[in-house]
Amino acid sequence: MQESAKVTPLAVQKSRRMAAICVYNKNPVPKYSIVVPLHNEQENVTDLYDRLKAVMEAHGESFEIVLVDDGSSDHTFAMLREIAAVDSRVTVVKLRRNFGQTAGLAAGFDHARGEYIIAMDGDLQHDPNDIPIFLEKIAAGYDIVSGWRKVRVDNFWLRRIPSRIANWMMAKISGVDIHDFGTTFKAYRRDILEQVPLYGELHRFIPALASWHGASICEVPIRNVNRERGASHYGITRTFRVFFDLLTIRFLLRYLSRPLHFFGGLGMMSIFAGSGIVLWLAAEKFLRHVPVMAAHGPLMMASLGLLLGGLNLLAIGLLGEMQVRHYHEPSRRAPYSVDRILRSQNEEHSVSE
Repeated sequence: MQESAKVTPLAVQKSRRMAAICVYNKNPVPKYSIVVPLHNEQENVTDLYDRLKAVMEAHGESFEIVLVDDGSSDHTFAMLREIAAVDSRVTVVKLRRNFGQTAGLAAGFDHARGEYIIAMDGDLQHDPNDIPIFLEKIAAGYDIVSGWRKVRVDNFWLRRIPSRIANWMMAKISGVDIHDFGTTFKAYRRDILEQVPLYGELHRFIPALASWHGASICEVPIRNVNRERGASHYGITRTFRVFFDLLTIRFLLRYLSRPLHFFGGLGMMSIFAGSGIVLWLAAEKFLRHVPVMAAHGPLMMASLGLLLGGLNLLAIGLLGEMQVRHYHEPSRRAPYSVDRILRSQNEEHSVSE
């Protein structure tokens, strides 16, 4: 009796995705893909589409527009469905719930087919008329073209000052000399995006992560305008999340392939400090006959804590070294779940991922 092959959930996910790609590739592959994540942007959807279409048609190259509905609770998806029904160059990806901007971008990147990908926000604070500047720099050979909100119009204390500090820290940590990591408005070569994993809030740090792979990066000034319609989805809590992500980026850039160098270094420092205290306490007890527990009880406990903490850090480093190989494997679980995909006229696919 022949034993049936075991199929893992990841294998099923890949096979479904490949089947979907085979269906999608009936249409000619466009040169450019415009990826826009949207969350409750019903007031801006139609205007955004009209302006994107006008700019890209004037450019003259083949293109597609990938619009990601990131779990909107208003009429955003209904409007996107109508747009996809009349324009075969529009792809709509509907996520099952609101996963956040990074996951929305990741979904758009995964379903974009263009050789070059332009990402931007859907609230019209990014002017589609700036897209030709990005295309010009990409054509010049850069791997990533990042927008720079040189003249900002948002709140000085809540947005501009925290953003300036975060951008300065990011530039110092990553070694990438750009002024504005936070803006979504960027252009990428597809092969660069395929090497950068996206999760959490890491979309704003793609240039820093891509620099590790040797990507060439430049910056272009863009217009920054106030939101005309709809409510902003950003608050001061987003700034705090950025600072936490800075620690992640620091670790990824310096110790991703050698975690033992980080944890092991801290562990050895802790072990040496604990060992030094233990030796001194031993000398106090056996050479000077000092009652160690009575005279230096807290110090003894601190030394034991340092020794145990150091051993734990060494163990974490060794486990990290064992897990490094998994980072280099091509299969990764997507940080989003797709409900359905609309591509070309009268074509809708339900997807279970």
